[in-house]
Amino acid sequence: MFRRLSRAPLTWVAVAVLGVGAAFGLYWFQPWKVVADRQVDERLSDVVDATPTGTVAADGTAPADGGVAGTTPAGTATPTGAAAGTPPRAEPTATRPVVVSRGEFVSHEHDTSGTARIVRTADGGHRLELVGLDTSNGPDLRVWLSDQPVRTGRAGWHVFDDGRRAELGRLKGNRGDQAYAVPASTDLTELTSVTIWCQRFAVSFGAASLVPAG
Repeated sequence: MFRRLSRAPLTWVAVAVLGVGAAFGLYWFQPWKVVADRQVDERLSDVVDATPTGTVAADGTAPADGGVAGTTPAGTATPTGAAAGTPPRAEPTATRPVVVSRGEFVSHEHDTSGTARIVRTADGGHRLELVGLDTSNGPDLRVWLSDQPVRTGRAGWHVFDDGRRAELGRLKGNRGDQAYAVPASTDLTELTSVTIWCQRFAVSFGAASLVPAG
């Protein structure tokens, strides 16, 4: 009976179809990635928080009464910096990267944790830094900035392809520190969330709201 089946053309067609189906399923789902982590340990920025709006004294402190640095409430000048015999401190944010917004990841389809932050670099550009990211590996994972709010639970899994977004590239690794350049044309006042987006299955693995720092 086996010999008869092996000689039948339909048998070989069925075997070929099953083989193609199995190969496609392996390519599409990539199940080995579920148990194969990719660790990334990029150097992140040595950052400070954005300075709140207001006048800052030469010693780096803001006046307690909201007045102008270097004067008393009555308007009498007070010695600061070199005039007081103390060299003024260098402005800490002048040449250092500054965190302008940040948020903690929440889990969507897969358990996800870590911190996302937008950093303004010393040259005036911006980049997204993922600090201590820990999520699942998967096929075709992308990093998106989005204008959609971050929702917990299944309600937040599929919202990020509904509105405006900026793709920063493929996810470099599902674990560890990593950074992505933000194009200069990106409107960071509108794109206030970040998602680890599975392009193949149109689902968010995890996301974070980017809240202004300072």
